[in-house]
Amino acid sequence: MGNMIDFTAAGQSFQAYRAEPTGQVRGAVVVIHEIWGLNTHIQDIADRFAAAGYLAVAPDLMGLAGLDATLLAELGADRSDPAKLSAAQPKIRAATEPLRSPEKAVAIEAGTATVFAYLQASAEGAGRTAVVGYCFGGTYSFALAVSEPRLAAAVPFYGHAKYSVEELAGIACPVLAFYGEEDHALTDDLPDLIARMQEANVDFRYTVFTGAGHAFFNDTNPLSYRAEPARIAWEETLEFLGKELV
Repeated sequence: MGNMIDFTAAGQSFQAYRAEPTGQVRGAVVVIHEIWGLNTHIQDIADRFAAAGYLAVAPDLMGLAGLDATLLAELGADRSDPAKLSAAQPKIRAATEPLRSPEKAVAIEAGTATVFAYLQASAEGAGRTAVVGYCFGGTYSFALAVSEPRLAAAVPFYGHAKYSVEELAGIACPVLAFYGEEDHALTDDLPDLIARMQEANVDFRYTVFTGAGHAFFNDTNPLSYRAEPARIAWEETLEFLGKELV
């Protein structure tokens, strides 16, 4: 079990869940949550990274994003219930409207940068801090990779990367991305992203899982979770970090 620690970014205070590494220390990881916030699922992922030897810090970015964490937690539960899913979708779109504000994106990126700097300055993470994120967090994992040349590795799960070749050229670390084949909002654009990454000379690796869609890693959502892709993605993530965070 970890503990909550305090941060400040963009003139706002926020908290993060810190999970201490066990056994051989292998580095540090910023864990960025889904749109549902810093819930027990994300804390469990941070604990898994800690058990694998990484100092893991998962920031609660909901306040910086201007989102109602309580409402989205409730809607997040509804979306895993087939009987409530259709009614929840328009409510989710309305609740996430603040994310369309460029000012909120700047604040979120300031929060992730603050946590990265904290880990980079730690004994565990000096020169070997990575970012791993899911959905919303996958998108902001790409963002941190674009803006932070000291980042050692990035592992975005089903995140957007709507950057130009010039912006992508700012990525100095290898990137391992995961997608579900049925997540067409992302996979339809993947060939273009691959081409842009190649033109930008980014070490971009990716896995697309058949029979899976968005949020396949979230084992608290029975509608989207796919056990075998999730297991493989976790193993590939640990193998990737083990090679890059040395």
